[in-house]
Amino acid sequence: MDEQKIDLRIIKTKRLLYETLEDLMKNQAFEEIKVSDICTHAMINRSTFYAHYADKYELLAAYINDLRNSLASELEKNQRIQNSKEYYLEMIKLLLDHIEQKKETYASIMIHNRNSITIDILYDVINKDIIKQIKESKEIKIDTIPSDIISKFYLGAVFNVCLEWLKHDNQYSKQDIIHYIDLLIPNEFYQASKKDLN
Repeated sequence: MDEQKIDLRIIKTKRLLYETLEDLMKNQAFEEIKVSDICTHAMINRSTFYAHYADKYELLAAYINDLRNSLASELEKNQRIQNSKEYYLEMIKLLLDHIEQKKETYASIMIHNRNSITIDILYDVINKDIIKQIKESKEIKIDTIPSDIISKFYLGAVFNVCLEWLKHDNQYSKQDIIHYIDLLIPNEFYQASKKDLN
């Protein structure tokens, strides 16, 4: 068997395991899922599973890493920005598009496994992008408000708005969400001075 066929078989097996994990997480928390559940649902032997992953945590890490890389690639498109408002509006657009393309995946992670470590990983991707934007922004003096405080403030808003949209699929359109964010976010970051903070 040539190398290309072996590689293709590995890719197919890994994709099957990702999809199986995703299906199982729709109905139960990741912490409750066993390797035997994954194997039964995927109709594979345990030896096949262990040929690729040491345990379910390694499978989850690979699954989330792929999702993280995909999301990070999307957020990198958010380059041509004039101000913070434009940045957040574009981020929401990219995030909603990404969620829409992978709706089942995000539903499994953000709704059915809300207390899982997966939430922290997704937070991390968006948080890094926001902090990078803050550091490159000329709108705010970093010494007045710590960048981690600013990022957490906006991160909570972005993440929870996306979660609300995902949970209530037919209640708001993407355009509605963008419009509401447009109304809520000021044109520039609040430029606090040291005097304001004392």
